[in-house]
Amino acid sequence: MSTQVSHEAHHHEIIRRTANFHPSIWGDQFISHLPKDKVREAIELQEIEKLREQFKRELLAAASNSSQQLDLIDAIQRLGVAYHFETEIEEALHHIYNNRIDMEDDDLYNTALGFRLLRQHGYNVSCDIFNKFKDDKGYFKQSNDARGILGLYEAAHLAVHGEDILDEALAFTTIHLKSMASSPNCPLTAKVSHALKQPIRRGVPRLESRRYISIYQDEPSCNKTLLRLAKLNFNLVQDLHKEELAEITSEIEEKVAKEGWSYRVHYGKDAMKVQVHAYFNEAKWFHENHIPTMEEYMQVALVTSGYFLLATVSFIGMADMVTEQAFDWVFNRPKIVRASETIARLVDDVRSHKGEPAGDGTGEFGKSDSIWDTRTAPEVGDPAEESATSGETGAIGDTYKNKGAGEGDVGAEGFVGALDLAKYGAETDFEQERGHAASGVECYIRQYGLSKQEVYKEFHMQVVNAWKDVNEECLKPTAVPMPLLERILNLSRVTDVIYKEEDGYTHVGQLMKNNVASLFIDSVPI
Repeated sequence: MSTQVSHEAHHHEIIRRTANFHPSIWGDQFISHLPKDKVREAIELQEIEKLREQFKRELLAAASNSSQQLDLIDAIQRLGVAYHFETEIEEALHHIYNNRIDMEDDDLYNTALGFRLLRQHGYNVSCDIFNKFKDDKGYFKQSNDARGILGLYEAAHLAVHGEDILDEALAFTTIHLKSMASSPNCPLTAKVSHALKQPIRRGVPRLESRRYISIYQDEPSCNKTLLRLAKLNFNLVQDLHKEELAEITSEIEEKVAKEGWSYRVHYGKDAMKVQVHAYFNEAKWFHENHIPTMEEYMQVALVTSGYFLLATVSFIGMADMVTEQAFDWVFNRPKIVRASETIARLVDDVRSHKGEPAGDGTGEFGKSDSIWDTRTAPEVGDPAEESATSGETGAIGDTYKNKGAGEGDVGAEGFVGALDLAKYGAETDFEQERGHAASGVECYIRQYGLSKQEVYKEFHMQVVNAWKDVNEECLKPTAVPMPLLERILNLSRVTDVIYKEEDGYTHVGQLMKNNVASLFIDSVPI
């Protein structure tokens, strides 16, 4: 009998798949971090405080010159030291907004800079201020003002829904900036090339600060006090991050409990339960060879994308501004979460297809001539119906919401729709080898006879609309404090950076190595 049982057990042995991810390239480098010398740290903190007070006086002295003040505020933010001057910046922008200073200026650069800074801080300044830069036929006037065109390009990335003039501005400036980037006579070539690749709104702040320090120090308008402050501050924060990386795996739950935040861990655990439950559903479908309906699939697969979990746990270690109500807010999957999920999933999917670039700097997804595997795929609804029922996040996101799922339902809303077509937007040979199901791109191709390029364009528009949702949710009055919204915004930015040139999450290439090194290993030369 035992022999028979043993034989049957062997006969039904389950061969588990492996993801075949490469091992960590960092080893225990971050775990074994040695703390910075406390005496040296104290000296640097004293210098930072002196520089902060000195520059604060310079910033206040610039109040009579709004153009200079805006330039300084922009530099402060891009250099990563804005948190030292939050009150001064907010008061200055509030004054500019209430008095429409520079909003009536005929200088394109000043107008665009003022608009971008105000939008970044949640002020719903009207985009109509750019109408004065159009001709009688309604087109943007041709201009040789490279700085102004670059400023308008950056401002256009703060667009929300219904702002056609900003869509036009983005198209107009992109064409001109591409021409400038290839011109040896353009003094802003380096800035233009980087902006086309990584607009300010979509860049990870710390990465962009590190890069901007090296640019700012060579500018004629460089403020030496601010530059010194930025360099010292970057290195100090980098050391803090190194310590946190070393500690993050050690008794995190006990640390949170000491702060009286045990309820936060409860929310994190609940989010993980939702995640695991969704994994089990997918495993069941896989082993039963079940191809779910698109609605059924969306209710599960968007959860397994992991974004809801990341959004929730990002709040756990924050200070007192995070309340139980804030966790309830994120659990209800507000529009900014759904939009950010859309960005994460679609960019990931398109980028992952055959290892091609996710964008060319304008947000257009990479192109491929590879042949799709047209195996059996789940059905997708009528594209005309999807377009008709789409909301701010577009057809992909809201088609399934409108089929009866309630507000806040785990498997409902544009969160569900957007993320999963995103998840299956573009599939790699690597993913196919691991036994992934049919992708959303394949569903579209099979159902409608579309080309890959047409599907890419459709997904691209979903990302464009999702970014508008993110921008819209960051305008005042906001549902939760701005620092909480910034966590969601930053998750979208990380997606944009990771998948811009390569699938840096699955396969850590040189770009991601450089990014990690600049954030956590290489200090800024003083």
